[in-house]
Amino acid sequence: MSILSRPEFHDEEAAYAYVEKHVWKNGPTCPRCGGNDRITKMQGKSTRIGTYKCRACRKPFTVKIGTIFESSHVKMRLWLQAIYLMCASKKGVSSNQLHRTLGVTLKTAWFMSHRIREAMKNDTLSVFGSGGGLVEVDETYMGNTRGQGQGGHLSKKRKILTLVDRETQLMTDQAMHYRKIGESFAEHHRVNHSAGEYVNLQNRELHTNTVENYFSVFKRGMKGVYQHCAEKHLNRYLAEYDFRYNNRSALEINDKERADNLLSSVSGKRLTYQRSHREA
Repeated sequence: MSILSRPEFHDEEAAYAYVEKHVWKNGPTCPRCGGNDRITKMQGKSTRIGTYKCRACRKPFTVKIGTIFESSHVKMRLWLQAIYLMCASKKGVSSNQLHRTLGVTLKTAWFMSHRIREAMKNDTLSVFGSGGGLVEVDETYMGNTRGQGQGGHLSKKRKILTLVDRETQLMTDQAMHYRKIGESFAEHHRVNHSAGEYVNLQNRELHTNTVENYFSVFKRGMKGVYQHCAEKHLNRYLAEYDFRYNNRSALEINDKERADNLLSSVSGKRLTYQRSHREA
């Protein structure tokens, strides 16, 4: 049976129940007072699907409040379809494709896709390579702004020193601007691409193939699927590819589990989206 035949993709009550299971791990929780012990589900004929009432603060609520679904009139089952499609497509799904597949307007599809990308962001990112691990570092460019001058190299150095643990074994190519940076780390390994070296022959774990593969998937998706991205939105698209990579099949996470992992992180992302949207 096709996975798209699952009831939560077609029935609105089943869709709400599915989202509630992933957002409310310990049962319905009031988003206003935080209570969860005096909650009742409203059953009236005119009551909206998925509405609960908190007897402590006497306010009605649904699972949409405080999530990327808040203030949206899109059916929950369509949200779940969009989430699954974006999580299951290795190189992404364009807003035009969502517009045609879901039967929503292009404006709505663009709105949905950016809110989903907001939920894909990792808000608890720690430094790389803690405990002396191996960290690959490389660079790639998008668009016409390359920042190859001295200022660009200083910016790269600051970011690497901030985001990578000093006890790390740094792995780079032979680019000149990595030589000085490498002195700040426990070890600095390099492969010489200009000499045809892509894997260190003495230690085959030493290469930059992993990060280059990530960039390859990202750039093929951006050019082949999305085709154009304004600089102000690039961070959201990076969050999308990061999420899929960190929940990839090689880590034994299938498409359904990847979408479920995203559902578990939709809370608390709505206000972040609104703020970043205004700044953009």
